[in-house]
Amino acid sequence: MKAPPMAGPFLQSVIDIHTRARAFSQKFRYDPRGADHRERKSVPNNNQGQLKIWGRANSVNVQKVLWCLRELDLAYERIDAGMAFGRNREPDYLAMNPNGRVPTLVDGDFVLWESNSIMRYLVLAYAQGSPLYPQAPKLRAGIDRWLDWTLSTLQPVDRPVFWALVRTPAEQRDMVAIQKDAYAEAVQWRIVDAQLATRRFIEGDDFTLADIALGAYARRWFGVEGISKPQLAHLERWFAQFAGRAGFAQFVAPPMS
Repeated sequence: MKAPPMAGPFLQSVIDIHTRARAFSQKFRYDPRGADHRERKSVPNNNQGQLKIWGRANSVNVQKVLWCLRELDLAYERIDAGMAFGRNREPDYLAMNPNGRVPTLVDGDFVLWESNSIMRYLVLAYAQGSPLYPQAPKLRAGIDRWLDWTLSTLQPVDRPVFWALVRTPAEQRDMVAIQKDAYAEAVQWRIVDAQLATRRFIEGDDFTLADIALGAYARRWFGVEGISKPQLAHLERWFAQFAGRAGFAQFVAPPMS
């Protein structure tokens, strides 16, 4: 099996997990100003031109929202903001999002920030009944649990490792400290691995918003190199299952920066 041409060696390495049970990681750098290839020019649906997403394409939280939009086949316009692009500290942006962070969703006269809230809104507004965020209370609560856990527990331990290995020059890295942080992150991924021991996806047989949120961070975990990471077979199997999904391949798999 070969990865799509745009996906690059990272996605091919993920696909290889299907046939070789091994750890995988690759080191990538890219210029975020050249990330526009991730967007499709148009998508046929009834909200054409209505949705706007503010945020740079190399933000994990923006990537979650873009992946969700692709799963729902919704058209949108993305406007670069944050880090190299600036704009997120300007008064007009802060009027939309007082945190000055990305992403921010604009849907007509409605403005929403916080990536997981944006994903929930997109399903509720445009795809009620979607298995991404089912209506059954217990199923939805289970998904919400992981969306909350991703922000409260996983993101805080992911950030030090990612920033140190991807956004810090090699000569400035303290590898002893980074490995210590990686051990702390591995503790949380073991929880996800255990959850996946008896189910196909995070909350059962269906792919949901929980898989998008955790999957975007898993890409970072598997993508960084230079540290010792445990072999987590269930996590790798789960990751390989969605690595070929169009939204992941288009928005999350490209090189990290």
